[in-house]
Amino acid sequence: MKDGHTHREARGVLADLFQYPFMSALVERRTRRIARGTSIEAGPLSHTSTNAAAPLSKLEEAILIASMGVTGVTTHDGPLIKPGGDLELGTPFLNVAARTGSSADNAQATSFIMINDEGIWLLKQPTGRKAIESLKDLPPKWTDWKEQDWLHAAEAAKVRISDRRLEFPREYPYYLGWNKQTSNRPGTTLFYPVVDCTRQYINALLIMLSEPEGQRPLFVDDWRSFHPKGLVETLAWLGGRLGLGPRIPYQPIGGLKWIRNGFVNKDNVGPLGFGNTLRTDHECFFYLQNLMLLCQGMGLGGWIHSAVFTPYIWQQDASKGWHGLGFRLEKPRQRSPMPPVPASQPNPVGIDGILEGLCPPYVKSMDDAVEQVLAEKYGEHGTYGDVTAFARSYNDVKNADAYLKNARRFSPKAIEYTKDICNYIFDTYGRFPAHVDAFYTPGIWLQCAHLELEYYEKFYDMAQYTRQAEHDSRWGHPG
Repeated sequence: MKDGHTHREARGVLADLFQYPFMSALVERRTRRIARGTSIEAGPLSHTSTNAAAPLSKLEEAILIASMGVTGVTTHDGPLIKPGGDLELGTPFLNVAARTGSSADNAQATSFIMINDEGIWLLKQPTGRKAIESLKDLPPKWTDWKEQDWLHAAEAAKVRISDRRLEFPREYPYYLGWNKQTSNRPGTTLFYPVVDCTRQYINALLIMLSEPEGQRPLFVDDWRSFHPKGLVETLAWLGGRLGLGPRIPYQPIGGLKWIRNGFVNKDNVGPLGFGNTLRTDHECFFYLQNLMLLCQGMGLGGWIHSAVFTPYIWQQDASKGWHGLGFRLEKPRQRSPMPPVPASQPNPVGIDGILEGLCPPYVKSMDDAVEQVLAEKYGEHGTYGDVTAFARSYNDVKNADAYLKNARRFSPKAIEYTKDICNYIFDTYGRFPAHVDAFYTPGIWLQCAHLELEYYEKFYDMAQYTRQAEHDSRWGHPG
């Protein structure tokens, strides 16, 4: 026996899971909130549970964890030459390994925090060469994985943060509405997404500054009016006020240098506030949807809902009953006037030694942060520096060599201007980024659980929970 299953039973439930139709998962997916062992107060629809909480089995949890993991290598199937004949940027991606969620420039910026009865865990998926090497000891197709393969893949991703469950007072402003009674209950497993907005923020700036001559944006700080520095900038500013030149109402990043040298188009303005996460956040929603559909296929309850509110969830303070994630919150330097949220607030930059953003205090300067992104892309073991890893998606290594030979990289001016932007943000606001947190969260988490079937049998049409009603018998749980 292993984790409550014989090997034969494990093969059976895995085969059943892979045979469950995708279209059925789409049609039958519902939010189901009441975990086994949970009682609720709902007037005539109240329910008092007589069951003990029933945590997910190790195999069930492993399948959910591994479903967010590395699945192979990404495909560089974009053009290398522009229609006019100039070279196109051929090196936009941050990672060569592919995972199950679509990701802007394959940043793979989303990590999940897993919370269960045993504690709090970071699910840290490997990157670079380690990601490719992680596939060597596993069958190439998930349909061929055995129970121990799922367990191995899941254990490799888990990094313990705490040996106890996340805990906060069950009242507002920590929990909202219904969630006070039904969220983060014993026996449930929660997945909370956190998105690293440091690496991809830098990478996205570099990509935008690789656009053709005359189209590159002038980045401005739309939170601050233009304050000219030096005689040349003062004269240019006065000229704009008098209608003798371009009027620049907001602070141009890097001053007027990048306009004067012709690298950017002054009429193509990129406000930093408008950029927000620079599209880095969208991948976490793909993972959440994948997990919801997987819960349906496995016959588990799945519920995406408001998590314990930020900034409380980042913190641990026993005197207030807060046992959160333990993020380092870096206080920005106080400025007058105070900038808008989030720039005026402490910045969640990471968990020391476990999950660290590419910003101070984890790097000495923003110049170093930009250089680190370049090293991760072009260094010996980087996305475009490790030919062996890069070539895995091609049918002939010659094709990979040809791509890398012709793939244009970031120009020295793009790198210099990106450093100017990153240094401006940190020097001005005392944090990086300023217009979004270093680790962004959409403020939601997914709760996976065995359902309190007696509650659903008492009040609901069985069509609402057919797959869940069959779960215990399919997975060999005691009924």
